[in-house]
Amino acid sequence: MRTLSLALVTTVAAALGCAPSAGAAPASTRASVVLVSTSAQLKAALAAAVPGDTIRLADGTYTGNFQAVKAGRADARITLAGSANAVLRTGTGGGNALHLNGASYWTVRGITLTHAQKGIMIDAARGVLVDSVTVHELTMEGVHFRNSSSDGEIVDSRIFDTGRDNRGMGEGVYVGTANTLSDRSDRVRILRNVIGPGVRGEAVDLKEGTTGGRVADNTFDGTGLTGNNYDDSWVDVKGNDYLIENNTGRNTTNNGFEVHAQAPGWGCGTVFHTNHADLTGATGPDRLAIHPVSYRPGCPTTVTADNTFTGGNGLVDPGVPVIP
Repeated sequence: MRTLSLALVTTVAAALGCAPSAGAAPASTRASVVLVSTSAQLKAALAAAVPGDTIRLADGTYTGNFQAVKAGRADARITLAGSANAVLRTGTGGGNALHLNGASYWTVRGITLTHAQKGIMIDAARGVLVDSVTVHELTMEGVHFRNSSSDGEIVDSRIFDTGRDNRGMGEGVYVGTANTLSDRSDRVRILRNVIGPGVRGEAVDLKEGTTGGRVADNTFDGTGLTGNNYDDSWVDVKGNDYLIENNTGRNTTNNGFEVHAQAPGWGCGTVFHTNHADLTGATGPDRLAIHPVSYRPGCPTTVTADNTFTGGNGLVDPGVPVIP
C-alpha cells in the first residue's frame, strides 16, 4: 500500500485481510485504499493514483472540475467509488464534473455527478467502467466516450436532466465524435441503464467511425426530447456492427431506434433484437419502432421478428426485411 500514514496503511491493510508482514514489499510500491472527504483531498488522490488504488469518497459534496490522467492496468484497475450521496459538481456549471483524460482502466462506481456542462468525459482511455452512477443537471451530455476510448462500459446507471441549454446536445451516452472517422471508440457496451426523462438529445448516440458496441437491457424515457439536431429517437446508430437488444423505450417525438449513414460505408451492420418501443403519443412523420434510414444493398440492418411495438405506424420501414 502506498503510504498515506502508517496508521492508515495498517488499518486499511488489516481490514482487507492483508496486513503487512516481515519481509513484505515497501508500502510505497503497493496499491492503497485512499479515504477522501474534501475536494482538495480528491484532487490530490486523483493526481497521485497508481494501478490498483481505490479512492473511496465519503458522503458529501465535492466541488471542482476533477481530472484523472494516470492510467491503471487491465490487471490492476484504479477505482473511484462512493455512494450516491458522494456528489461531484462544478462550481459554475461549466466544464466536466469528472474528466478521465488518458486514464485507462479506471472504474467509477456509485457516485453522483451533477451541475456541470458534462458529467463524465472519457478521452483516449481504454477499458473504462462506469458502474451504478447517477448523472443529472447538465447543459450537455451525460457520459461521453471520446478520442478512441475503446472497450469501455457504462452499466446499471441513471442519467436524466441533460442538455439544459436546449441546443440538442444533451445525449445521455455519447460514443465517438461527429463528422470524423478518426475517433475509434470501439466496442463500448451500454448495459442495464435507465436514461431519461429530461434527456434533451438521444438517450444513446453512436457516432460514425465507431464499431462493434452493444446496447442492451436499458430503459429509455424520451420525455423532454427537443427535436433539435434531429433528436427524435432514443437511440441513433451511425457507426457499424452494433448490437441493440432487449431495450425498452417510451415517450418519443417520432421513432424509437434509428440508423443513419453520416459518412460513406457507415451506419451498416446494426442488429436489432428483442427491443420494445412504445410509440404512444408520437407525432413525427414516421412513428416507427425501428427506422434504418441508411438501409440499402451492401449496408444491411437486421431486424428480428421478436422486436415489438405499441402505437405508431409499424415496426420498421417497408422494404426492410424482418428476420424470423
